[in-house]
Amino acid sequence: MSQGESALELAAKRLESAIHVLEQRLGQKLRDAGAEMGGLFDQDRAKLAAELDQARARERELEEAGAQASVALGRAIQEIRAALNGQEA
Repeated sequence: MSQGESALELAAKRLESAIHVLEQRLGQKLRDAGAEMGGLFDQDRAKLAAELDQARARERELEEAGAQASVALGRAIQEIRAALNGQEA
């Protein structure tokens, strides 16, 4: 029976060794995936920041265009009122 026990012990040691190697490889894969994902997150963050800057610039352009349109509309209203008042007189 001592031979059966030593074969069992040998199989258990081989299993422990295989599990250890598997854990090491899995850990490395997780570290690699984490590094890759971190790089992707950095790229996404940079892309979003650039898009936000563009959106803010566009917002400023639209606000300026809106202000100019408001001024032009105000002038047009004044001209129309003046024309109407001139016709009545």
